[in-house]
Amino acid sequence: MLQQYLEAGRIVGTHGVKGELRIEPWCDSAEFLSQFRTLYWNPDGTSAVKVLSGRVHKRLLLATLEGVTSATQGDTLRGRVLYLSRADVRLPKGTWFVQDLLGLIVLDVDTGKEYGKLTDVLKTGANDVYEVTSPEGKTYLVPSVPQVVLERDPEGGVVKIRPIKGIFDDED
Repeated sequence: MLQQYLEAGRIVGTHGVKGELRIEPWCDSAEFLSQFRTLYWNPDGTSAVKVLSGRVHKRLLLATLEGVTSATQGDTLRGRVLYLSRADVRLPKGTWFVQDLLGLIVLDVDTGKEYGKLTDVLKTGANDVYEVTSPEGKTYLVPSVPQVVLERDPEGGVVKIRPIKGIFDDED
């Protein structure tokens, strides 16, 4: 089952004296995060907080949250994680939340061989790279390109790949 509320980012400090918060986005970008008008303090969706304003500054989101009116109040929130509701997001076809991919079992589409679990998604610019950790703890890097990653099924718990030469060659 996919999580309804996803980690959106972490409060890393304040900006100015009126309680504007500096939020490090844990999603694609501060621009993406700036579109939300409601965020949540808890991963179960309790304690909704209205986003009164938000703007991008460098790679951070500067946001004013309802009830936070001073830098002193904002400082007490440093380190807190904010969550967003999956219902508030419409992802383009063929895209997934990283949090939905982490922990999926990586299988060979042709043989059914299990390579391990997807443990990280690295943003490289050209394409993402999936970090796969084998049951023995060895780490492999799999390019997330259509020729290699053929199916992502977060609800089924698997990613199916057709590995290219060199990814898992040390196993044979």
